[in-house]
Amino acid sequence: MSMSPKEYQNFAKAREPARSIWANCLKAFLVGGLICVLGQAISEVFVYGFHMTRKEAGNPTVAVLIMLSIILTCLGVYDKIAQWAGAGTAVPVTGFANSMCSAALEHRSEGLVLGVGANMFKLAGSVIVFGVVAAFFVGIVYWIFGIGLEAHH
Repeated sequence: MSMSPKEYQNFAKAREPARSIWANCLKAFLVGGLICVLGQAISEVFVYGFHMTRKEAGNPTVAVLIMLSIILTCLGVYDKIAQWAGAGTAVPVTGFANSMCSAALEHRSEGLVLGVGANMFKLAGSVIVFGVVAAFFVGIVYWIFGIGLEAHH
């Protein structure tokens, strides 16, 4: 039996399980919120346990979240959570660390340079370029409107 692409699309769509948008939103909200609460808890440990200022606690907090994300990705746990929670696991720091680590794990058999390095940075390149370009335009807007200059006077 041969189907046209349109017929196959209709056939597949008819057999696709129904998804509850509200349930998916709730799961994403809960998991994303829990990741943020975990980040806040880690920050509080640095502030109160290591006597850092809130500003000083920011970088080690991000480092710990990245490390936890990578460990959970390597153990296969992060992907199971992501499968259940969907977009909730795409919280910027942990989601980016997960995608970088996943790309590295997926292509490790191709070698460190051409496998891990090349494929891991395919993803990172677009994110870094977007970040740099967005920062440039935000900087231009700040410069044009003089936002943030008061602190330097």
